[in-house]
This record gives sequence, structure tokens and C-alpha cells, in this order.
Amino acid sequence: MSYIELIDKERVPQHIAIIMDGNGRWAQQRGLPRTDGHQAGAAVVRRIAEDAVELGVRNLTLYTFSTENWNRPTEEVAALMVLLFDSMEEEIFIKNNIRFAVIGEMDKLPERVRERFRKCMERTAGNTRMTFVLAISYSAKWEITEAARNIARLVQQGKLQPEDIDDKLIDKHLTTSFMPDPELLIRTGREQRLSNFLLWQCAYSELYFSEVMWPEFDKEELCKAIYSYQQRQRRFGKTGEQVTK
Repeated sequence: MSYIELIDKERVPQHIAIIMDGNGRWAQQRGLPRTDGHQAGAAVVRRIAEDAVELGVRNLTLYTFSTENWNRPTEEVAALMVLLFDSMEEEIFIKNNIRFAVIGEMDKLPERVRERFRKCMERTAGNTRMTFVLAISYSAKWEITEAARNIARLVQQGKLQPEDIDDKLIDKHLTTSFMPDPELLIRTGREQRLSNFLLWQCAYSELYFSEVMWPEFDKEELCKAIYSYQQRQRRFGKTGEQVTK
């Protein structure tokens, strides 16, 4: 039986975050340039966006490009930037009533990529079925550092007292303040680490590590991860008996 049929459609996570890993290795295993893997991965992004909204996911965040990825070969980074620009099909978001958003250091992106993203965000700002977030030139350490700096400025200006600082205040100063924390974090590509992605927000996320490379990820694999999530008991520090009650 397919995992698409096994999942409980009434208990689909409202926020799924995905570390899309394995594009380069997928291509190399087939004797192809790494850029071909990124191109194949971009096609999966479009399909998974539509699959997620069909399943009832309310927020989908994809780790597209980390701040550390700027250290990759110049040719690969340049190809990725072109791909980011060319693969942004606004009509997919318009057709499916999806709001598009970006988190990360956008100032580091080429101007034409930033402008394309800005236009897409403006066109889809009123869409309500799902929020689709690309984490680009993003790292959790950068995000938390920026939040700490902004809070420190408020303290310095006398607008905030140190004892006013709590986790809720920090939440408000993170780039993801407009959406709930992920209930499920998926990583493809067989690696088992967070790679500096949503470290604060994923404190209580359920983790799922997929054996397939990102270009091989499809609706069945997404539902397999959701099914695994649905078999777990989310306790948030409580005992199993407390949760059951």
C-alpha cells in the first residue's frame, strides 16, 4: 500500500521544513555535472510545493542555499544563482493560492535575483492556502546573531530591559516570526545533521532522514516522512502518560 493512502489527512504537520540535500551527488553518480543535479532538484521544488499544498500543509520551508555554500566553486555558485532566477515560476504560486517568502541574507544575492523574488513576494502577498519559504543565503547562527543585535539595540536605547528578554521576544526578532515552528524537519541525501538550519525553531521538531537524494524525492517520499511523523508521540518534555491524558 502506498504511503499516500496510509497517512491521516487530518493530522498532516502544519509546517514542514526540508533540507534539500544530494543534488550534486545524484548527478555525479550518473556521470553528470553537478549543475545538472541542481537543475533536476529545482524541478522537484516545484512539484513538492504543489504536493504539499494538496496534502494540506500550511507552511513549507526549503533550505535552498546556506551562507556556507558561498564557499563552493565559483562556477557552481553562478549556475545556482541563474537557476534560482529561472526556476521561479510565479504562476505556480498564483494558481495554487500560495504565498511566497524568502529568509536569509538577500543582500548577498545578485540584484536580478533579489528583484525577481521581491516581485514574486508582492504578487503573492495576499495568498492564503500555504506559505512557501525559501531559505537562501541563510544560516541559523546568522539569524540568531542578528536577533541578538536587534534586541541589544533596544536595550541600549532604553526601550527594553534585560529582564524583559525571553524566548517569545527572541521569536519575534527571528526571520521566521511570521509562521509557526516546524513540526517536521526532513533531510534528504542520507546525511543526518541540521547543517545550521532553523536551530532555534527546530528545538522540538520531529526529525526524518530520507535515504533518497533530493532529485529523487517525490510525493510518495513526502508522505512516507509524514507517516513516520504520525507514528510518534510528541511529548515536549512531558511523560507519555501526561500526553495521553
